[in-house]
Amino acid sequence: MIEIKKMFLEGAELDFLLEIVGRSVIMFILILVILRLSGKKGVRQLTLFEVAIILSLGSAAGDPMFQEELPIIYALVVLFSVILIYKLITWLSTKSTFINKILEGEAMVVVRHGMFDLKHEHDGDFSKMEFFSELRNQSVEHLGQVRMAVLEIDGSMSILFYPDAEIKYGLPLFPDDYQQITIHAAGAPIACMYCGQILENIPQEQSCPRCQRKKWALAIDTKRI
Repeated sequence: MIEIKKMFLEGAELDFLLEIVGRSVIMFILILVILRLSGKKGVRQLTLFEVAIILSLGSAAGDPMFQEELPIIYALVVLFSVILIYKLITWLSTKSTFINKILEGEAMVVVRHGMFDLKHEHDGDFSKMEFFSELRNQSVEHLGQVRMAVLEIDGSMSILFYPDAEIKYGLPLFPDDYQQITIHAAGAPIACMYCGQILENIPQEQSCPRCQRKKWALAIDTKRI
């Protein structure tokens, strides 16, 4: 039988509980100050390197909140040391393209000329469904509307659109239209459901000549709203 009182209250000291509240408030304020000193304004702007810095700050701030034997000055030294390291490495990355690439990675082309770019198809971070979601969030109905889409190092998506006069048939991105069809159902240009290759008819071998996949959807060429 689990003893709830023992789990939550045994050994607890009221005076130290009040001290924990004070320590938590102080550390929370210190974290806010340190983050302001880092110069970042939002989570969408954080790179992997900066996420590592945030985790380091959180670890340094967490222990003094509830460990009575750790004075807050220790955490303060760690916090300012971490932010100094961050500033130094950030400065070095502005001087060296190589260091910048290691710390922050590179932007990745997701869509090129109305089709998914296949260069990164085996990357661990290549998720077609995530790209579908990001493109839909920017009111992209099908890939034929997109000249180029780039996944930035901060996780945002930058998109260059075709003008209305140049929009072509493309792979639909919304669930109602992103449906697999059979050979006999094809009556218009078709799109490979994996890479977005457009064909007038399903080939005899039923596989996409670009990515060798065998699933097709009806392509659409609607204009952007």
